Amino acid sequence: MSIFGSMKTAVSGMNAQANKLSTVSDNIANVNTTAYKSATASFSSLILPSGGGNYNSGSVETNVSYSVSQQGDAISTSSSSDLSIRGAGFFVVQGADGSTVLTRAGDFTPDANGNLVNSAGYTLMGYSYASGAPAVVVNGFDGLVPINVNQSGLANSPSTSGSFTGNLNSGATVVTASATVALPSTGYTGTGGTGSTPPVTTNTQKSSVVAYDKLGNTVMYDIYYTKTQAADITATPPTTDQWQVAVYRNADAATGTGSSFPYSSAPVATSTLKFDASGNMTSGGTFTITDPKTAGSIAMDLSKMTQKASDFASTGSTNGQAAAAVTGVTIDKNGVVYANYAKGDPKAIYQIPLATVASPDKLTLLSGNVYQANADSGVTVTSFANSNGLGYIQSNSLEASNVDLAGQLTDMIQAQKSYTANSKVFQTGSDLLDVLVNLQR
Repeated sequence: MSIFGSMKTAVSGMNAQANKLSTVSDNIANVNTTAYKSATASFSSLILPSGGGNYNSGSVETNVSYSVSQQGDAISTSSSSDLSIRGAGFFVVQGADGSTVLTRAGDFTPDANGNLVNSAGYTLMGYSYASGAPAVVVNGFDGLVPINVNQSGLANSPSTSGSFTGNLNSGATVVTASATVALPSTGYTGTGGTGSTPPVTTNTQKSSVVAYDKLGNTVMYDIYYTKTQAADITATPPTTDQWQVAVYRNADAATGTGSSFPYSSAPVATSTLKFDASGNMTSGGTFTITDPKTAGSIAMDLSKMTQKASDFASTGSTNGQAAAAVTGVTIDKNGVVYANYAKGDPKAIYQIPLATVASPDKLTLLSGNVYQANADSGVTVTSFANSNGLGYIQSNSLEASNVDLAGQLTDMIQAQKSYTANSKVFQTGSDLLDVLVNLQR
């Protein structure tokens, strides 16, 4: 056995324990770092060949790994731009140098330009809704842009579609146009309209709906339902229940007459609804409102209206949004970033993708708590949250460090004792060398 060899082995042991102590130091220092993944030092032996009655001591090698796939606890926050990933996946972020990397540190706040940037200075990337719902690029980062929450100015969108559901009373009075009564479709002044002579029937049902024009103005439409034919199975050919639908601009209604008729302009849409013997609609349930005063058209769907022996009921809505300022943004579990308005529904403006690799624990760790793919981790695959095995995004939440402080203190004591034991081996070898040196005296 070589005394020098044993001393070198002891030195490698001290180096190994110093490496372990370094990982413990890193872990304890980052115990409160958002989404930090603890480092672990593992050891493997290096054996040297021995023979001839002599034993050659080897050494110990250190391998440092990170528990990237071990998720930390979720911590609730008051900021809607704080994000955590519950499950697999990483945020795609961009550094100041333009490099694109991965992270789970979601402590994002808007910078001076409104871009979401985390505490390490990395900008959150996503896909824009400017050209419609985005499609993910699964094998790269093309098409990604910074998520910007500084949505200024007014925004609006015109109504292009609407729908109604409800019931038309099957026992309603049938109205036939005559010299003494008019249908709602002719209750307007001007060419082709009868005005108030004859008066429009009162045996009609009315509902209204609000839509939006291209400038964000609200436009109300009055919708009239009038039964014009009852089913007669004895007729040749048999007839079905029919209702006339007439739609007017509410702004053109008469005032001071006790009735909305006559309107000052023609109806913007008419249709005939037909129902079978079971009260289900068979035709006429779709039509288009064409408004010459707004130069807009709205595709209406009344196909779910029924005709049953029950009172009239009608509920409906249109899409679109009035001109309104942005009041803030919200982010849902699928990573869709919505702009919220003082009026109208939220509008999707971005979608945040998540990325993953085959072996997350093999990723290369870089400064700023970010990761880079390499040959050992596998290539990066990008998808949206809540799909393809990825987790979901939780707003108002951060992922805590996965460091077990009690475990780190235990490891620190073990490393200290092992280092001391290796130093004793080194000291003993040094003492034996002193014995050899003193033999010449």
